[in-house]
Amino acid sequence: MVTSPGSAPGRPLTVAISSRALFDLEESHHIFVKQGLEAYAHYQIEHEEDLLEPGVAFALVHKLLRLNAESIRRVNVILLSHNSADTGLRIFRAIEHYGLDITQAAFTNGRSPYRYVKPFAADLFLSAEPGDVARALTEGTAAATIIPKRVEPLPGEELRIAFDGDAVLFSDEAERVFRDSGLSAFSQSERHAAREPLAGGPFKNFLVALHRIQTDYPIERAPIRTALVTARSAPAHERAVRTLRAWNIRVDEALFLGGLSKGPFLKTFGADIFFDDQQAHCENAAGLVATGHVPHGVANES
Repeated sequence: MVTSPGSAPGRPLTVAISSRALFDLEESHHIFVKQGLEAYAHYQIEHEEDLLEPGVAFALVHKLLRLNAESIRRVNVILLSHNSADTGLRIFRAIEHYGLDITQAAFTNGRSPYRYVKPFAADLFLSAEPGDVARALTEGTAAATIIPKRVEPLPGEELRIAFDGDAVLFSDEAERVFRDSGLSAFSQSERHAAREPLAGGPFKNFLVALHRIQTDYPIERAPIRTALVTARSAPAHERAVRTLRAWNIRVDEALFLGGLSKGPFLKTFGADIFFDDQQAHCENAAGLVATGHVPHGVANES
């Protein structure tokens, strides 16, 4: 079953999210993997009255939807689910219970729902299925695989989103130099190219959309706070800063860690979600903050 939105000028930021990213469906997913679709459907209907617990990306979605006001809809969240419309009743019951303003959905009864990312015009796709995420990225949508590690919801109403730089906000052109020729060559290359903006990566447009919402508010009262959290350090920091300046985009905090572990810094920043292309960085962060792996760029080439 598919319900689809109309299109209009000035459309809201649109986030497509899988049911496994939004709610804790790991037990029923295990049944699907081990016993198949029929056993999964039976389990979901049998447990239809059992309330689902929030999943890894629940707090993020809750804060995104809080950006909407009675007269202004800044964010639209779309549910994409491998469930059928019948077994999906349990999911919509949880949506209603938690007061989430989600009314549009695609239920695909075991088939991959990622193909509806484009028709829904999603700016971001979050899923627990790596294959779906990789295909969405290939088609030009910012997408990340949610790492299924439970984290404690962070206090406060401000939405905080952290991004890695190379291969996430920026292209992987500089990362390729590092991997091919080492740190010294990377630093020299970035020093020489400091005033040449990097090409955009898969999350550039999503950051642009967040920035557009931020500009509706005075800086000191913006409900969204963003951070660049990168392994870059001086002198390679300059090109990253100048690239954002060339894009006319503000990030509120920039952490140049020079190879230090990102997890503790992300926890201090209070990230509701962190996006990184390198699996090792994601695993390090996932126990502390909600984390999405972006399978893009040279670090993810086999």
